[in-house]
Amino acid sequence: MANISPVSDLRNYNTVLEKVLPGSPVYLTVNGRGRYTIRDIAEDEEFEKTKAMLRLMCELNEGRRSGEEEGYVSSEDVRAYFHAKRS
Repeated sequence: MANISPVSDLRNYNTVLEKVLPGSPVYLTVNGRGRYTIRDIAEDEEFEKTKAMLRLMCELNEGRRSGEEEGYVSSEDVRAYFHAKRS
């Protein structure tokens, strides 16, 4: 079940922070509308890793699609390109 508290509960922040557990963030409201989230740091780090992985998967999918539509570049061409850039 979601932990929802008004932001005014932060006056006594210890009671709010006690409710924060991994997998159970506290949602703070302002004037009855959701505004902020307090979550465990480990959970936040996992969330950031997941976002990065999703961005990577989207880029890889775009590259695959591009290769299928426009043709792939051979490994020899890639090596030659980077060898020329080094020189």
